Amino acid sequence: MRVIVHPQKGNYKILFLDNHSIRGTAFAEISETPKGVRPVQYRLKWGSRQQYRNTPTKDLIASLRKSEVFLTRRDEVFGRFLADFQISSSLVNICRICLLEERITPLSDKTGIRYRGSESICPECAKREIRRELAHMGRIGRQSMSHMEEMLLKYRDVDRVLASIQPEQITMSQTLFDRLDAHPVQKTAHLEELPLPRVFVDASGVSSLMPAQQMAVDAGLLYGKDLLVVSATASGKTFIGEMAGMKNLIEGRGQFLFLVPLVALAVQKYQRFNERYGSFTDVGIMIGKSRLNLPENRQAGDRNTGAPVIVGTYEGIDHLIRMGSRLRQIGTVVIDEVQMLEDPDRGHRLDGLVARLKYLAPKAQFLYLSATIGMPKILAKKLGATLVRYDERPVSLERYLLFLEHKQKIPTEKKLCEEEFRTKSSKGFFGQTILFTNSRARCHVIADAMGPRYAAYHAGLTAQERRDVEAKFLGGKLKAVITTAALGAGVDFPASQVIFDSLAMGISWLTVQEFNQMAGRAGRPDFHDLGKVVILAEPGGTYGRGSSFTEEEVAMRLLKGEMEEVAPEHDLEQSSEEYVANAVVCRGDEQDLEYINNQMIGTLEPVLPLLLEKGMVRQTNGRIELMPLARVMAEHFIGVERLLEILTLSNKFKDPIEILTELECSALEERKKEKGKGKREQR
Repeated sequence: MRVIVHPQKGNYKILFLDNHSIRGTAFAEISETPKGVRPVQYRLKWGSRQQYRNTPTKDLIASLRKSEVFLTRRDEVFGRFLADFQISSSLVNICRICLLEERITPLSDKTGIRYRGSESICPECAKREIRRELAHMGRIGRQSMSHMEEMLLKYRDVDRVLASIQPEQITMSQTLFDRLDAHPVQKTAHLEELPLPRVFVDASGVSSLMPAQQMAVDAGLLYGKDLLVVSATASGKTFIGEMAGMKNLIEGRGQFLFLVPLVALAVQKYQRFNERYGSFTDVGIMIGKSRLNLPENRQAGDRNTGAPVIVGTYEGIDHLIRMGSRLRQIGTVVIDEVQMLEDPDRGHRLDGLVARLKYLAPKAQFLYLSATIGMPKILAKKLGATLVRYDERPVSLERYLLFLEHKQKIPTEKKLCEEEFRTKSSKGFFGQTILFTNSRARCHVIADAMGPRYAAYHAGLTAQERRDVEAKFLGGKLKAVITTAALGAGVDFPASQVIFDSLAMGISWLTVQEFNQMAGRAGRPDFHDLGKVVILAEPGGTYGRGSSFTEEEVAMRLLKGEMEEVAPEHDLEQSSEEYVANAVVCRGDEQDLEYINNQMIGTLEPVLPLLLEKGMVRQTNGRIELMPLARVMAEHFIGVERLLEILTLSNKFKDPIEILTELECSALEERKKEKGKGKREQR
């Protein structure tokens, strides 16, 4: 028989074991008597009995004398009692929580998990403690619980794991999910050594290549090769485009187009190019015009389609093409943020634009740039480009995961931003934060709550307001900008920290690609020593009624997820819009139209029969003749379903405001249906 004695406050719990099975349980009180330390009360439950019975204390002494005695910790009083009766004992390390439930779980240095300071408990009890703490926060997904258990086994400390769900006690090192280390310093070429025009080398302000740039040069960048460059944010992708574009321009091969998805990003690139190269060449900008004719919304640059260098948004250049205009000879086309091919709302337009530019400029060099894209080898093959992939980061990136309730988010964000701003890098810059949330309204709620030196930044601001925020951030006057996920591929804010207030865009969860794109904005080599990404996930939180995932489950999917192949499928609305836009470019030549359609990487729906049926096109002698309504589709970026809806409404209503209201309501219903399908969550 073995006896385990566990000292408790006021008494001792005693377990009697036979072959690792508990045969009996007892409680004893021991105190000082004239004869020495003796048991004064002994209550015993033996076998299957449910009740404890008062038992003579001599039975306890007899049982101890016949058994092997173990104490769970040193106890002076019980030790003197055993010594009086010459009973030997040993110390044993077992789980206290298991002991309270009358289970025996031995612990060792390898199996014990630290709990409440110095105590050790078994892994199963540690997991139950984690689950108990998480229970008050709502529904916890299986992946999130698995993550917490993995952290438990990794750090072997319950308190350290619980730190990720107790923001008032945050120690960031305890919430670290993983770390992506920076690349080692590599030897790269000096610009002087490359076959680049002297005037460009002098104006560029760059002396040596970064590793991704060196790989692009080695892959044929300066000899006209089409490239898909996939490398981390701040690895120098823009300058890859500049080298090829300016070389081709100066050497007489044609215009340099640099295309981006957002107006703010186009303005920033335009200003950069104008500052660098404006002394020896003209730089133009092609972006959409604001619907409001206000001074603060006026164009930020020279809208010159004949400029040797043009920076523009996808739609800015595409609108020019859809109107039937022709650009001058094009030497280089750079498509920045090419992962936008997967965007459900704009991907078809970028796909069509690339195909149209390939038709219009068959001899041009095409460069596609992205920080995050799934299965890039397959996409490179579809684009007819050579893949240049550089997986290393110029700055190490640490990713942190915290679970907390919605009401705790803003106070936690304020604390994190303030701490980051107090950190100064070896380059002399204070840490600044980009905080992503899911809506414009939430941007202002957070910015107002966090106080001065925090600013909202989104597409709903005027151009002047956005420029003011950009200037303040770049000047170090802001601690953080609060922006929407829609601007994840937007302005190049040099932030050391990225915080996710939510993991949604509107009411739809982010995809792995969108998340990686935004997270990659933390840490710039010219500014920072380290990048940080912090996810604040609300257990049980959702942003749409039909969602089958909760925020903490999405967090795990995003952190561990693999990006899928870029293989868009364009629906009837999207296909019809691109079909007529392609027809404009080739002036209706059916063979050329088929060529352009085949250049698109996405799958098009067969739309010609419907367009013929509705009288929007005519097919004669190998040509597709566009009727006026088809040209409206191309010029105004709408598809056949939308156009037919407008025609129906124009017969029903005379007031344009009523027509617009009906269109907006129907568009809202369509968006709700799409969200209900959970299409984005499948990714």
